[in-house]
Amino acid sequence: MEKTLQWLKEITEAPGISGFEDQIKTLLIKKMQGLAEVSYDKIGSVIFKKTGSKSGPKIMLASHMDEIGFMVKTITGEGFLKFVTIGGWWEQVMLGQKVTVMTSKGNIPGVIGSKPPHILTPEERKKVVQKKDMYIDIGASDEKEVRQVFGVRPGDAVVPASDFTVLANEKMLMAKAWDNRVGCAIMADVLETMNRELHSNVVYGVGTVQEEVGLRGAITSAGVIDPDIAFAIDTCVAGDTPGVTSDLAPAKLGKGVAITIYDSSMIPHIKLRDFAIQIAEQNNIPYQLAFTEGGGTDAGRIHVHAQGVPSLVLSIPTRYIHSHNSIIHRDDYDAAVRLVVAILKKLDFEIYEELLK
Repeated sequence: MEKTLQWLKEITEAPGISGFEDQIKTLLIKKMQGLAEVSYDKIGSVIFKKTGSKSGPKIMLASHMDEIGFMVKTITGEGFLKFVTIGGWWEQVMLGQKVTVMTSKGNIPGVIGSKPPHILTPEERKKVVQKKDMYIDIGASDEKEVRQVFGVRPGDAVVPASDFTVLANEKMLMAKAWDNRVGCAIMADVLETMNRELHSNVVYGVGTVQEEVGLRGAITSAGVIDPDIAFAIDTCVAGDTPGVTSDLAPAKLGKGVAITIYDSSMIPHIKLRDFAIQIAEQNNIPYQLAFTEGGGTDAGRIHVHAQGVPSLVLSIPTRYIHSHNSIIHRDDYDAAVRLVVAILKKLDFEIYEELLK
């Protein structure tokens, strides 16, 4: 398998729900070994520092390491696991899906279940099964086996189970956790590329924690860095599937990196937005403009840090976000890497000061 695909397979298949991001952090540290200085905030975010030829503006590239998942809440006498959701889940995509329960004795496979439709009333069948009525079946005979043999206990992380898959169109890549392992992968590839490029900035690539439950690592890591400019690298809803119109989600797979003009957590810094568009056009990098009316990113917290940080969100259009299997397009990934590298090569203190006028 080609190097980048192998990297994407490794980072998407690794488990790392909010609060349990250590395996993702380990992968990033391994990839960045010898390429950047490593530091941390105090809740788990990892910070990679790469200084250019001059000590120019401090530029933060924020990509959250966490994926949505579940946590064991209670264990029934019959040996089923009741759970709480970690991050935003829609009940329609949960039932019948495989999961992995991460225990002190190792990983346990399971499946999300509920009362089967065969014994529901006609009225009940029309309703969406609520999360509170679901459970995880790990094939246990009773609570004692769950606890003593399998080592499951309340507080254990439960991760969606899904394999990285190259689809028939080889540029279409399906996996769990594209939100936001794709951002982490882009951030790492950008820093690796910048190791061979001249630039005038101090670049901080950050794998943030707990974005899916409140943009928490963005707050703490921005406190460590005190950035001058920030880019959140994340995903956005792809608007190229049946029933999704452009006024709901304009970004499409394969049409380029998405520059976000609005989301519910931030209006981007307008001069920085226009600068990014200008760089994309000057370098013939495919891009598209996107908006998200029902969500936000780490930039929503970073841009209000201290006296304010000019910030922008760069996104990869993604189908079926917040489910066990989502899809991206390789060309959009490559365009994002190219755009961030081009921006970093162009930025310096002179341009930064112009952005602030």
